[in-house]
Amino acid sequence: MNAALPPAMPPRLAEDGHKGDAGRLLLVAGSRWMPGAALLAARAAQRGGAGLVAVASLDGVLDTLLPLTAPEAVLVPLPAAEARAAAGDGPKRTLVAELVHTQSRARAIGPGLGLEPRARGLVEAALSLGGPAVLDADGLNAYQGRPEQLRVLDGPLVLTPHPGEAARLLGRPVPRDGEGRVAAALELARLTGAVVVLKGAGTVVAEARVGESRRLVNGSGNPGMATAGSGDVLAGLLGAYLCRLGPGFDAFDAAAAAVWVHGRAGDLAAARLGQRALCASDLLDHLGPAQLALDGV
Repeated sequence: MNAALPPAMPPRLAEDGHKGDAGRLLLVAGSRWMPGAALLAARAAQRGGAGLVAVASLDGVLDTLLPLTAPEAVLVPLPAAEARAAAGDGPKRTLVAELVHTQSRARAIGPGLGLEPRARGLVEAALSLGGPAVLDADGLNAYQGRPEQLRVLDGPLVLTPHPGEAARLLGRPVPRDGEGRVAAALELARLTGAVVVLKGAGTVVAEARVGESRRLVNGSGNPGMATAGSGDVLAGLLGAYLCRLGPGFDAFDAAAAAVWVHGRAGDLAAARLGQRALCASDLLDHLGPAQLALDGV
């Protein structure tokens, strides 16, 4: 199915809605080497309508940067939790206890986390909470060689690999042609039980269940979006949309909407700046207009 037309957006809040109704998102992201990934994802989630964004990272660099860049977000003090774990508590149990306190409705896991063993433990702890989640970047790399283990998770899961990450999960290269990309996305969806967003020109959204499958090739976006941080923006935006799942709006719908809005924001930014000058942070400024075109408010 081609997505020349925009997909459905998350349901609107009621007139008496509050931030809890909009949804609390737990963003597990960032490291001392890649703090910007968490900042981009947090801002995108806020622009996507999340009522509250809580950011968990094992490195303290975000303690200073997050309040300056995304002042509405809150910090989850995981370095202290990790210290308690090292003192004798089970590391995963201690991390899960800290994450549970966020009372999040959905999770966005992986942007900029790095590949240290402690980061992989944090990914597993966050996924063990259950509920809707998007797994991106280093969150995906944590399951390299064991993607079938994602099938046992409780709750809707969306994977957002670029072709290299998808190849590592599948154990084979991902073709560049459209038909081959759709086949690869469906294969990964069958293997993991997740909705798969295979990023790139004509991003593919795929879901495979017993006896049926859904696939969509996105029609928005441009080559200027092939820049560092663009995927972090998508992960945060999708996390916000996963906070609003309900009757008539499932994880596939959330993925399709986020992919289209992300691409539309890129088109609006390119129209103003040109493709060559486009940076991921420019997408943040255009998420509002991109959504406005669909929301009508």
